Amino acid sequence: MSIQVKNIQKQFGEFQALNNVSLDFNSGELVALLGPSGCGKTTLLRIIAGLERADAGTVILDGEDTSDTHVRDRNVGFVFQHYALFKHMTVFDNVAFGMRMKPRSERASKAEIADKVHSLLKLVQLDWLADRFPSQLSGGQRQRIALARALAVEPKVLLLDEPFGALDAKVRKELRRWLRKLHDELHITSIFVTHDQEEALEVADRVVLMNQGNVEQIGTPEEVYQHPATPFVYGFLGSVNLFKGRHMEGGVHVGESNLAHAGTVLNHGGAVLPGADVLAFARPHEIDIHTDSESTFGVPAKVVRVLRFGLNTRVELDSTDLLATQHFDVEISAERASYLNLQEGQLVRLSARQLKIFDAVGTA
Repeated sequence: MSIQVKNIQKQFGEFQALNNVSLDFNSGELVALLGPSGCGKTTLLRIIAGLERADAGTVILDGEDTSDTHVRDRNVGFVFQHYALFKHMTVFDNVAFGMRMKPRSERASKAEIADKVHSLLKLVQLDWLADRFPSQLSGGQRQRIALARALAVEPKVLLLDEPFGALDAKVRKELRRWLRKLHDELHITSIFVTHDQEEALEVADRVVLMNQGNVEQIGTPEEVYQHPATPFVYGFLGSVNLFKGRHMEGGVHVGESNLAHAGTVLNHGGAVLPGADVLAFARPHEIDIHTDSESTFGVPAKVVRVLRFGLNTRVELDSTDLLATQHFDVEISAERASYLNLQEGQLVRLSARQLKIFDAVGTA
């Protein structure tokens, strides 16, 4: 089932939750709505489900305007962050609940319901827990049961609101891989809300970046990560260093120092005039560290902490010549770290091999 939302507006008091949002979701696609708390992603999901009503705009499911259609008639499965399982029911009865609640004319027989429940529990790899109660399950198991219950009514659309938000990091990672595999088997049009960048990039076919009720960028995980369209997208996706400076010939000046060097690649986010105030972004692995004896260019900084693990070393630093202290994260190879022999408190300089620069005028 394809989904379209057109010119969706939603306001809570004076708070603008959604500001004229229009999106297309392709049939069989798994899309992540990604953004910080309060950006409007959950509100949009609830409007698609019919759990919330938009102030203006339309929701179109498979070419049909369903803006005024009741939630029970939209054929949508919904999975909440906190499972929402019935505590007094067994796993079997939780999964069977939606099928048993259908009108008598549409309801399957007891035997058919039992077969369907066992089939779904096998699908989520928990058929051996049918007689347990939710309190006897782990968080990850409860969430898989919640997903089986949502699938039991054979929805054409699956909506997931922070489905793994209440779980620890290890379980989250296991479940998102499992969700991707399950989606590849079922091909149900699915939209999931998350504030976890890694989760969205790892699981989704496409990512919708949202901020303050607006859509900032839409694209594949690779597109939004490699080619962020706005400063917000660059700053939100993954670890990044932000430098506020001036765009000068030959580089970006931060304070009195040039962050760029002869080999720096400058990627411009739109027209940036020489001399303009800019926001310059660089990922931790795109920054070089130079000791004072090595170089006289680059932004001065002080080593705060050196974290050595695996093939790479992470170095945390503070600026030393800016009016307000800025913090930087740099990732270098273990060999480079050994050569530099960095110590806490050591003064160094930072330069960037690659910079994405945006005009600072009109940006947050």
